Amino acid sequence: MAISRGAGTEIIRTTTFEDVNDTVCPLIIGEQHHIYTVLSIVLYANSVNTDGSDYATIYLVGYDSYAGTTAQEIQVGRWLGMNDFNTFVFNDKFSFTGFEPTDFAGPMDDATKQNAMADQGSSVAQKLYVKTNHSSTVIDGVCTYIDQNNA
Repeated sequence: MAISRGAGTEIIRTTTFEDVNDTVCPLIIGEQHHIYTVLSIVLYANSVNTDGSDYATIYLVGYDSYAGTTAQEIQVGRWLGMNDFNTFVFNDKFSFTGFEPTDFAGPMDDATKQNAMADQGSSVAQKLYVKTNHSSTVIDGVCTYIDQNNA
């Protein structure tokens, strides 16, 4: 049976990924009028280029409401000090909207701009990514999140 994804639904979703390195891997690709709440991201180091000095980065490409700038890399988390066969669990919950707002001059300093963020009026999707800092540093992982469809 297919999962209902229509307007007004809220479902738990999961993305899984294997053999990710310094090539960007999307975890969530936003849809307009959706809100995503990330519950956890679990990363496993298959191989590390240099034990202790490599890292994996989790980041959002989205709207910078401070500067009023589109498609910015906003760091969410970093796994430092990686070693072969170790696991990293990022379970600090956070939410983001599926699309950017209609552009405004930053910073977000009033309710009108705050509402623009919630309205998601642009045509630019926000996306959550993971990658490592070296082609020989390879990870697997799972991202679990709630997708709220407010379309």
